[in-house]
Order: sequence, then C-alpha cells, then structure tokens
Amino acid sequence: MKDRVTKTMKNMLLFLILLEVVSGRRSQLLKGLPATITVEENSAAGVAVYNFNVTLSPLASEGVAILPTIVNSNPLTEAFDIKPKGGLEFRVITTGNPVLDYETMPKSFDLQIFVEDTAGRTDLKILTIHITDKNEHPAFQGNMAFQTVTIYVLERKPPECIYQVDAADPENAKLKYSLLPATAPFSIKESGAIFSTKEFDYEKDPHCYFLNVTVTDPDGLNSTRTVKINIININDESPYFTTKQRIYRIPEEQSPGTIVANITAKDPDDEGSPSRLFYSIQSSNRHFSINPATGVLQVTGRIDRDALPLRLHPNISLVVRVEDSPGSGNASEMEITIVIDDVNDNPPECHPSAFRKEENENTAPETFLVDLRNYCKDIDADPSNNQFIFTGLSGFGSNNFALESTVSGRLVMTRTIDLENSANPGVEVYTLTVRVQDIAHPNYSNIIYIYIRIKPVNEFFPVFRNLSYVFSVSEITKVGSRIGRVHAIDKDWPPNVITYSIVAGAGTRDYTNIFWISPTKGDVRILARLDYETTQKHIFTVQASDQEKSTTASVTVNVLEVNDEEPVCSPNFFSLQIPVNLAVGTNINGFRIECQDRDSDPRSFRYFINEGNENSHFTFSPSAGSNISHLILASSFDYESGLDTTWIYSLRVHITDDNLVSAREKTAHLIKTGTVTLSIRVIPNPTTATTTTPGFTVVTRRENRYSPSAWYVPFVVTLGGVLLLGLPAALGLLLLLPRLRRRCPPAGKARGTPLINAPEKKKPKKEVVVTMTKLNTVFDGEARDPVTGRMYEFNTRSGARRWKKSSEPLQAMLAMQAMSSATENSGQGVDRTEAPSKKEPSEKRKELTAATKPAAKPSAGQSETPGQVGLRLQKKKEESEDGGLSSPAP
Repeated sequence: MKDRVTKTMKNMLLFLILLEVVSGRRSQLLKGLPATITVEENSAAGVAVYNFNVTLSPLASEGVAILPTIVNSNPLTEAFDIKPKGGLEFRVITTGNPVLDYETMPKSFDLQIFVEDTAGRTDLKILTIHITDKNEHPAFQGNMAFQTVTIYVLERKPPECIYQVDAADPENAKLKYSLLPATAPFSIKESGAIFSTKEFDYEKDPHCYFLNVTVTDPDGLNSTRTVKINIININDESPYFTTKQRIYRIPEEQSPGTIVANITAKDPDDEGSPSRLFYSIQSSNRHFSINPATGVLQVTGRIDRDALPLRLHPNISLVVRVEDSPGSGNASEMEITIVIDDVNDNPPECHPSAFRKEENENTAPETFLVDLRNYCKDIDADPSNNQFIFTGLSGFGSNNFALESTVSGRLVMTRTIDLENSANPGVEVYTLTVRVQDIAHPNYSNIIYIYIRIKPVNEFFPVFRNLSYVFSVSEITKVGSRIGRVHAIDKDWPPNVITYSIVAGAGTRDYTNIFWISPTKGDVRILARLDYETTQKHIFTVQASDQEKSTTASVTVNVLEVNDEEPVCSPNFFSLQIPVNLAVGTNINGFRIECQDRDSDPRSFRYFINEGNENSHFTFSPSAGSNISHLILASSFDYESGLDTTWIYSLRVHITDDNLVSAREKTAHLIKTGTVTLSIRVIPNPTTATTTTPGFTVVTRRENRYSPSAWYVPFVVTLGGVLLLGLPAALGLLLLLPRLRRRCPPAGKARGTPLINAPEKKKPKKEVVVTMTKLNTVFDGEARDPVTGRMYEFNTRSGARRWKKSSEPLQAMLAMQAMSSATENSGQGVDRTEAPSKKEPSEKRKELTAATKPAAKPSAGQSETPGQVGLRLQKKKEESEDGGLSSPAP
C-alpha cells in the first residue's frame, strides 16, 4: 500500500512539473546538474554517489517547498535516493535495493531530479550515473555453494574421479582450482574434477579427509569450500588373534562347562566397533569345545590326568579357527596347547579374603564356582607346614554348596538351584564362610567370605506333551480345516511365550506348504487338498520356541482314503450298427468297455444302462465284479408287431465303484459314477443275404410288383436297368469270354458231358432256390447293408428292398459272395424266415430245375433285378470253373 501511494505521489509531482514547464516558470535552482558520474557495482547501501546544491530565487524567502526528488529514471530503478546533506546541499546515495550488478543490470541510469521553492519556481535536471565493473569473487555452484559436501570412497578402489566441483566467475573468467592440504592423496584437474591418487586401505589410512577446495580467478580473487571424504570399509582383511597365550594349563577332572581359555580376536575391518567373529576348532577333539560367538574354550568331556594317553603326554593341541563370515569369509588359525596338570595340594594364603561369584540358576550340580586354592598359599617354608585344609563351610543356604575336599578348596554346587521350584526360599544371594586351616599344629585359620548370586535364566526348553503326533484326516477334508493341535509347555518363571512353527517337511511336489500351524495356539490346518492316491502319509516337523530355546516334535498325518475318484472308461462314446436279426446273446460287434479307477479295486465296478434301453434289448456282461464288460444283445427286436419302434438307440451307461472290496479303512462310503454314451443303429434286413447248406447254394431273389396305377414305374425301372446294368454286363462278358475259352474246353469234348447236368460225375450238386417276394412300389427308406457296406432302399411297411443306384452288375455277385463268406465265418446274419425248409430231394430238384430254366431269365424288354443279375453271373462262374471249385463248407 505504501509503494502504491508513493508511486501516485510521484506521478502527481511529475504532472505538476510538466505544467510548470509549459507555463514557463522553470528556473535554475539545481546547481551542479546536469552531470555525469560513475559508481562501482556491488556498492553498499548509503554510498554517496553525487553531491549538488539548491539555489533559491529571490522571492523564495521561506526556502524549498519540495525537496529535490527523483521523479523518474531511465531505465526505471529504485537503486538510488536523495538525502539532505545540510542546508541546501543534497547528495544522491545508493539504496542497496537492488544491489548494483554490472553483469545483470543496465550499465547506466538517467535520474530526473525535481525541486520547487516556496515562490513556486521549479527546476528539473538529469543526473547520468554509469555503473562500472568490479572484479568479483568466483562462486561455487550446486551443493558446495551452501554446505560442506561429503564424499564416500570405498577402500581398495583404484584411483578415479570421485567428485566434480562446479564453480563460476561473474566475469566469466577462466578459473583455477587447487586443493589443500597438498599432502592429501587427492588431486584436482583444471575442470574441477577431484581424483583420488591412491588405493586406500581402511585399516592403515585415515578414515576421513578434509580438503579445502579453492577456486581463483585471473585477478587473484578466490573462494574456498571444504570437502569431506570418508573412506568406506569393506571386508578385505582377515581377522587376527589378540590372545597371545598359546599354552594353557588346567587341572584334571574339570567339570563339563569349565572355561579353559577365552580366545579373542579382532577383525581389522571392524576397527572402532565390536567384531562379529566366528570361532571353531578344526582338529577333532572330544575334551574341549569353543563357543562360536565368544571364543570361550570349555571342557566338554572328562579329563583324567592319571589315565593314558594324558599320563604320558599331558598336552592337548587344538587348532582354533576364527573367521569373519561362517563358511566363506576371511579366516585365521592358531594352534594352542592345553597342559593338563595333576591336582596340586599346595594350599595358598588367601588374597583376597572375600569372593563374589554369579551363577545361573541352571548351573548343574558339581559345577565349579571358585577354587580357593588359587588365592591361598602357605608362607611356611617347610613342606610339612605348607599343607592346609578348608573346612567349616557355613551360611544360609550353604547346603546348596560344598567344598570338594578339605584339601582342594574347590567350591562347587551340590544341587541345582531352581527359582521356578515352589520349595525354593527365593534367596538370590548366598553368603558363605569357609575356614582355611593348617594341618600342622597349631592349626592357624582364617575366615573367607564368599558371596554367590544366582541369576534367573531361561532354563527350560519348551516341551511338547507328546514326542510325536499322529492325525488321521480324510482326503476330502476341506481346505482350511483344523486337523489337530500340538501343545508345548515351558517351566521357566516368568512364563515365556511359546511360538509354534513348521520347520521341515510340510510341502509336496506341487505345494511348498500344504499344512499351516497357528503360531500361538498350535492348531494344525491344511492349506491344500489332500489326495490319498498321490500321498498316503505326510510327515513334518513342528517347532515350539520361547525366543531363545526351541524343541521339535514329529507330526504324522495319515490321509484316509475316500472313494472320491470317478471310474474312467474307454471308450466313453461309441457308435455301433447291428442287423435287426442279430442273435440274442451276441457280443455286439465285439464291443467292450474297460474302466479304471485310481481309488477302487478292478473288481469293484458295476454296470447298468440308465437311459435309452427301451424294451431292455441290451445289457452288459459281466454286470459287476470286473473292470471289463461286453455289450450283449439281451432280447431280439420285434418291429413287425409294433413292439419296437426305435431304430436308433442312445444308451447312457453308468459305471459305479460302490462295490468296495478293499479292506482298507474308509472314512465314508461314497459312490462315484462314470458315464459312457453308446449310439446303436439297428439296420433292417439286408437287401441280399446268402445262406449255405451242405451240397447246394441258396440265392434269394426279390421281385417288385407294382400297382396298376403306377404303370410308368416298370417302364422307368426297365429302361434304367437296361442302361445301367445291361451295358456294363455286356462289356464284362466280352472281357471274360476269351479267358473262359482258354481255361475251359468246349462242352462234351474235354469231359464229354455238359457242365451243369452231369449225373455221371459224383460231385456235390449246386442247387439254386429262387424266392419271389412281392414289394410295394414306393421305397421310402434307406439303409446300409452291414455285410456288403452298400446302400439300399426299403419300404417301411412291407420290408421290400432294392440296391440304390447300382451301376455295376458285378457288384451284386461280389456282395452275395461277401455275404456268404461272412455268414460262413460268423454263423450270424442268416435270415431265418428265408432259410430253406427241409423238403424232400424231389422238391429240391424241382426248385433247381425251375431256377435253371430259360423262363427264369428276363425277357428282352424287361430289366433284371439285382438278384437276377447275381444269379446269372453266379451260374456263369460255375460253368467256367467246370466243377473245379468245391462247394461252400456247411
């Protein structure tokens, strides 16, 4: 707000000045102006730039009305102001806002100074100020401009660039960089890049360097900043032993846990901080062990100085290894020798006379506490007088402690002090007194005070109620279900929180963890579906931990088998075609299904047709007790009476495995069902069927008869038969005639008798029975002959049939031959209604004569039916073979 008012006042003053200029009232009031002066950049606030005086007009007796004021500047700036110097003398000074900067501001300013006296006379003059350049100190850029930069350098790192110093000179002059102290292993390039000049060793070199980086311009002006360089330690040094002692002596018969030595070492890489080292004994030894964390060497087995081999060689050599990382770190080794001394009875003079000792509450009986002998000696020179004994152990709770003997002075615990025991008096500090007394007369004695503090510790391991747990679980148990619980207790006081976990064996090939245990309750749950067929038993280890100690127990989960697998049968879908006259009891097309079930015995399957078995025509045998069953025709079809109307049967077969014969334990009696779908198409009577009986051939021929109203049908059939059958038949005869002439001699010459009627030859007669069947004129159905595979048409009312669009006369004969062969091999497919009855031989001869008469052949204007064509070709074939072929087997 103040700046706005000031600006408004200046604008008004400028307006008044202009008015006065126009009115011609300007006078020469400002002496020394106009003028041109210079001022140096970066001048501080209040620096005098120029002095001038104000001269009043004769009429201005009362002085100056408006003090000299900078009403405008070009360019506009507030870097200057006018202050009175005294009387009518004034001076132009710098304001310091903004600070004059040669490099960033205009190089000159024109200040318009206005003054007015009390007579109304005014004057306006210009003071031109030129800014002169001043050499300024170079300035650091980036982080170094505000703070000390810390640089970290890894030891063992080869010399390299570690930092880039960024500085700039206001005058854009080229700068020069330097480092101090010069003895520091660092250098700086002309570009400002700081390089290390050596490979540092953290263990030998200083860990920190302070460098003064100075940047200087050509005129010698400079700026300095400090760079701190920290050398980072890496694990490159092997630890070394600080224990100088190499030989230790201990008396024999030390209790397990007795400390032999405290092996110490340091890692140069851990200078200034505790070393985390790992100790181990490389040589095999059953007497001693070393704490891997502390290096305390302790007794682990009995040491008998009087027994071999210590009796002859009382020295035990151990190779102690220390490494800074277990298994793969840097390591050092040291060999120490432990000399086993025999028990020495030289009693000492006790200094000090009071001992303080701390032991854990779990200290075992016979644990050594203090050896008074080490602090006592007898000043008597006579060996007979330097023998003494320790007696009179007393004090509250002294029954928990004892001296091993009156001679040795070794104080040991006689029983474990258990703070958790309710019978314990709760004393934590025991004050004991022991009298040390010479054996020799006059039996001088002194009192020794021993203060023993019992420290409560985590004494007990958690203990499972059972060493092992066995749970039996159904394989269909839901995921997430609780299958059992393990429980452990801890006798420590105060009670420790026990945490349960699975530490081994809870996974399978497909799952990392198949079981889960509640960390607080010990409930065991399943995380994935169990499968008896894959794994019948799971064994894993659970752990109970009180954060310091832990124990484990074995958990066995027996997976109980459940009938949860469906039978899988092959094939599971199949299409079949059977003739309508298939014999009852026949295995349809040799079809069978074979089933497998991962959790059922092969004898446990049962088969039944659930859908589509109308009138129960089909069944499976065996229906139970096997994994293989055959499809059997159980009853014949009866379409003529209307009992059967379905020609295509879609059977849905169910296979169950509920007939469980396994003796294994089951958690539930479940039934699983597999499904097989069968499509069975019943084929009506084939168009042509041949049957054979001993001594003659039966040929069935059917003839269509038409109603008078369908007069055109015979004409069409005859014409089609002549065109389709006559021409190929004629061509076939022309091709066969030369071959027949070469192979068969003329009748009456070779054998002297006709081929057909040869009564003098004792050969089986081949009789042909021709059966005439009336057929309706309309063929409203189609089917495929299951014997020949050819398509035929049939009438659904009368059953009359004919081949569909047959163009080759030889096909009829081949179809009859194939049907005859199939009938002889399988014994099935014979049309019982058309089988020859047991007639007398005379009747058979009559039928044969009738069948072989010329009248049986079609006239010139008639077409041959498929049966007639087959009969004619069959007879020609028999004549050409001239009895050389034997009759079909019965």
